[in-house]
Amino acid sequence: MFTRIAVSSCFAVVGMVASANAADLDDIIYGKELPVTKPVEIGSGWYLRGDLGYSVDTSGGATSYRVFNAGPPISYGTGLFDTSALTSDWSGSVGVGYSFTDYLRADLTIDYSTGQFDGSTSSTAACGGLATTGQCASVDTQSYEQYGFMANAYVDLGTYAGFTPYVGAGAGVARVTWGQLNSDLSCVSVVGNVCGAGAPTDSTSPGQQDWRFTYALMAGFAYDITKNLKLDVGYRYSKINGGTQFNFDAGTAAAGATGGQAEDDGIEKHEVRAGLRYALW
Repeated sequence: MFTRIAVSSCFAVVGMVASANAADLDDIIYGKELPVTKPVEIGSGWYLRGDLGYSVDTSGGATSYRVFNAGPPISYGTGLFDTSALTSDWSGSVGVGYSFTDYLRADLTIDYSTGQFDGSTSSTAACGGLATTGQCASVDTQSYEQYGFMANAYVDLGTYAGFTPYVGAGAGVARVTWGQLNSDLSCVSVVGNVCGAGAPTDSTSPGQQDWRFTYALMAGFAYDITKNLKLDVGYRYSKINGGTQFNFDAGTAAAGATGGQAEDDGIEKHEVRAGLRYALW
């Protein structure tokens, strides 16, 4: 009798415990899975670049100039250079850029180059410093330098076996600094006009400098040297707006001439360029 009572009591206690545990399980709240924190990549897409360029064709030097007549009354005419050529060899640039996607990037660059103007003139007038009736000719040389700031954008056209062709365009401002114009004068004998003894007095004219708008168009390809380093080879056409190339010489200015004597037509270049782009981080 006692044994049956004890067994019954044990079964009752086990049932109560099981019911309590079941009730506790009902109270468990199942929440949504918490988001996993992912590292954020900072700085990806930035790159540095450096380029060298060689101009295969440069043009834009002055083709005409103003001629001053002291009068009275004071007046100005126009003279033409017999020859006019502008040359420029090497250029260079450095910059920093950012790749927004695999197909679109942009950069800011600082550009620098130098060049020279070579011209010649002839006149029916006698050379300054000579009391002769011979005609006067001159050989003119003038150097220049330019540096500027460009904002450029490029479209990459996909990568094929490590090669990525691209097209691009840029715009900015350039500081053009013309040096002194040196005019080497010589007397030319013609029929009825004979040069006398002595040498004509050579002249110099002050160059000018100013800021000008500039733009460029580019096309080329990049090659993956390493994961972070690319070789960039391409063509660039650039054009700088025209401006004053040189003023009147000191003697002509003292006689009353004012303003610039010659304007360049704007420096225009066709360049082959090569450089490196290094991706940061």
